[in-house]
Amino acid sequence: MARIALDPPRTLLNRVLAALSRRRYGAVLEPLAAVGHNARVATTYCALEAGAARWRRLDPTLSALAVMASAVQIGCTWCVDFGYWESEHGDVDPRKLHDVPAWRDSDAYTPVERRVLELAEAATATPPAVTDELAASLLDDLGEAAFVELTALVALENLRSRVNAALGLSSQGFSARCAVPPAGGLRVAATAGRLAG
Repeated sequence: MARIALDPPRTLLNRVLAALSRRRYGAVLEPLAAVGHNARVATTYCALEAGAARWRRLDPTLSALAVMASAVQIGCTWCVDFGYWESEHGDVDPRKLHDVPAWRDSDAYTPVERRVLELAEAATATPPAVTDELAASLLDDLGEAAFVELTALVALENLRSRVNAALGLSSQGFSARCAVPPAGGLRVAATAGRLAG
């Protein structure tokens, strides 16, 4: 249950952001409603997200895996839920998303994808545990521009997931609207169970 009211003041900014959110996602994103209690935070969040949406040096599947691995590591069910929905619209293989909580035991990933997942977990750890060897391997795999984008994306997902988790935001039901195959338990509830276990 959210620790903050999800009905922010009806300022012009919040009304515009809510309308844009409804048009793009079919609902007002709960994190947007939560940060709407502070106009400067909401404005900064929106500017940051708009800027990050234009990052294009990293392969979309690698981006989705990095984001999902960070969200799973932190335990943000809102981000896992939304991540499934958003990635499905970006043509990411649903099995790869499903297997993120147990990626080390899955045969769904390429060696590069495994290194991306490892980096996302290591960079999310407190304190960060990224090794020189892992960074060097990913630099060879991706090049400098994509490696910088990867690390920045993991840091951005840490911001999102940590704020959402601290505010008590949980699944908003986005993944229920996905064409994700139910076989294998690909649902946020199942992933949340893995997070708790």
